Amino acid sequence: MTNAARPSRNPAKRLSAWRLGIYALPALPLAALTLPLYMVVPTFYTDVLGLPLGAVGVVLLAVRLIDAISDPCVGWMADRYRPAFGRRRTAVAISILPTAVSAYMLLAPPAGAGLGYLFAWATALAVSFTVAYLPYVAWGAELETDYRGRSRVAGFRECGTLIGTLVAIALPFAIDGGRVTDSTEGWHGLAVLGLSIGLVLVFSGGLALAVVPEPDEHSRRYRIAFREGLAAMAANRPFLRLIAAYLLNGLANGVPATLFLYFVEARFGLPDWQGPLLFTYFACGVLGVPLALFLSRQLSKHRAWCWAMLFACAVFVVVPFLTGPMGAIIFAVIVVVTGLALGFDLSLPSSIQADVIDIDTAATGEQRSGLYFSAWSLATKLSLALGVGIAFPILQSVGFNASDGTNNSGTALFTLAALYGWTPIVFKLIAIALMWNFPLDEDAQTELRSRIETESVTLTP
Repeated sequence: MTNAARPSRNPAKRLSAWRLGIYALPALPLAALTLPLYMVVPTFYTDVLGLPLGAVGVVLLAVRLIDAISDPCVGWMADRYRPAFGRRRTAVAISILPTAVSAYMLLAPPAGAGLGYLFAWATALAVSFTVAYLPYVAWGAELETDYRGRSRVAGFRECGTLIGTLVAIALPFAIDGGRVTDSTEGWHGLAVLGLSIGLVLVFSGGLALAVVPEPDEHSRRYRIAFREGLAAMAANRPFLRLIAAYLLNGLANGVPATLFLYFVEARFGLPDWQGPLLFTYFACGVLGVPLALFLSRQLSKHRAWCWAMLFACAVFVVVPFLTGPMGAIIFAVIVVVTGLALGFDLSLPSSIQADVIDIDTAATGEQRSGLYFSAWSLATKLSLALGVGIAFPILQSVGFNASDGTNNSGTALFTLAALYGWTPIVFKLIAIALMWNFPLDEDAQTELRSRIETESVTLTP
């Protein structure tokens, strides 16, 4: 019997759609922070503030490495401490204001801000964002416990993520005349975005905290020893396969994300297309989420994700050969179809992540979603940091000048195009090989949940 014909047998209580919508609201401002940090901030600090391309890449890589330390610390604390307000909701509550302030300072730098300013506020934002984001996604992973219900939660949240990303694109580009701002004076687009993110984060976070319940905790043990916990993670083979594939696919997406603005301007000479193409890409991602959920019911989550990655590889093959007006039109079509694949990349792995945690819960007796999501968050940040740390030095080595527009050499432009188009294929193909025969399907996850909920005593803070 196929997954499509088999009803979900886990009797877990479903959260109403309106509560899931409220839960998804903080994903909008959190996502609106992610796009500028990895795509627009490097361009802004190099092109507008005139900081060296290689130095900015090194600074942002250093920030990611510092952030890497905060991820497991936050995840460990989010699982270990159980305040009366709830271990997930408390962490979200205390992180909202620091995240809002750091976002504004990073996106609205004063004239003359240097590498030290970038390092300080990017680090502050990265750490405060981690304190907000990890408990937030762990919260969602525990709201529903069955195979398909988790896809539903992830779908709501990732639609919020994509809508927030669209706002992050549209607002600066609309204010600054269709392209990234070229001045630090006044209320430029990034400054308005930073202020807007802070206000929306405070409102949406407060509403979610008031309306969405703290999930039940299905643990039969509290605070397992650190060494025992690490050994259990190392023995969780589906987790190791998933995180490796997640890192590789993240790197495959991170390199073109880092180079997108440079590619559109330098390869095609169309800076005015930057905003519309970015908006189109993420808008198609929103459409891709329900398609991903539909195909995951017909196949399985991991197999549907693999097909989407294969599809993206097929269309990326031609990207380095595209030039001129016709090349720009073809590239716009590629943006549409790869945007649909993005909906799969966002919704399905995050749902599989929640399933993999069940293996650990059954083995250790403690529900450690925070620690596991810290590992996946670290993989995400590492992949994006490597995208900057790999691409920028290579471009600098071939003489690519970010502020020189299309007046780069043919070698520099082709290197840019090859990094953008072919690098993702290599990493995605390895990720597909890891995930194609992934062992945790609906049958296995249903059996795991039955064991967990039969053997555990539901504990409330």
